[in-house]
Amino acid sequence: MSSQITIALDVMGGDLGVNMTIPGAARALKTHSDIKFLLFGDEAIIRPVLSRYPDLKTHAEIIHTDQFICNTEKPSTALRKGRHSSMRLAINAVSEGKADCIVSAGNTGALMAMAKMVLKCLPDIRRPAIASVMPTKDGRVVMLDLGANLFCDSEILVQFSLLGAVYSKVVEGKETPTVGLLNIGSEDVKGHEELRTAAAVLERVSFSGKYYGFVEGDDIPMGTTDVVVTDGFTGNIALKTAEGVAKLSSLYMKDAFKSSPLAMLGGLLAKPALIRMKKKVDPRFYNGGMFLGLDGVCVKSHGGTDEIGFSNALQVAYDLIENKFNDQVAKELENVMGQESFFTADTTEE
Repeated sequence: MSSQITIALDVMGGDLGVNMTIPGAARALKTHSDIKFLLFGDEAIIRPVLSRYPDLKTHAEIIHTDQFICNTEKPSTALRKGRHSSMRLAINAVSEGKADCIVSAGNTGALMAMAKMVLKCLPDIRRPAIASVMPTKDGRVVMLDLGANLFCDSEILVQFSLLGAVYSKVVEGKETPTVGLLNIGSEDVKGHEELRTAAAVLERVSFSGKYYGFVEGDDIPMGTTDVVVTDGFTGNIALKTAEGVAKLSSLYMKDAFKSSPLAMLGGLLAKPALIRMKKKVDPRFYNGGMFLGLDGVCVKSHGGTDEIGFSNALQVAYDLIENKFNDQVAKELENVMGQESFFTADTTEE
């Protein structure tokens, strides 16, 4: 891409703050030399770390503020008291056209509340969703919502399906992504009314993806569909459960290889294969969830990641800007909203 991409960074966010965000930015710059970074945070803390990365220093501008949002701060408090925080100023930069996107590893609730208030939603989008990717048997799956909306009616689930399909095309390169609605069974009669109504709409409308049907929890890691859509309550539980199972499996494996001298020898022989497996499930390479549906690109990095994980979140932001994600969403919405069947599905005829 010939034109420069400007990324606003809340460098104070995350468990490690500048010691993760700045090295992550330096790593991302090695891949994309056309990025300019606006670093929002305490200049006295930023400069000593930034001085270690001469190349980044020439591609970065520091915007000083000594205020930042704590991880434990309530979204309502952040909205009232965080107007001059590093997070809010970075979001403002996108709203004012000074940056193409904002990336933060800070407080998720505060970031969503601020971004929604400042950037607003795209036309015809009722609520934004948190979307990210998870590893599967043969690749990756896009999943949303992962916690932004505890309850979603059928219209919101349909909108999330459209957003997820476009995300899968732009970030994952799927030509016609398959979309599944997460349910307690694959049968048409399963699930609550909102799910069944959303399914009826998706079966009737034409969009950039292809509706697969209902999927269950075990379909997520098997990669049955390219996109899995659910409400934020269910999605967040599914995500945390998957993370817990991965950690438990890793602990079991380590204990097994330490159980005897023979097992330790087997572990040594299996080390190359184990390293390859670890890379496939390493959460750092799946880091970076976008708040889909906002009138501006906002990417949330996991707060506990390292520079590798943060650079991956920056890669997600870069891909979304380079491929004009929101422009594609606008075209998709115009197409679907123009179809008479969009809000007229009837699942009560049985």
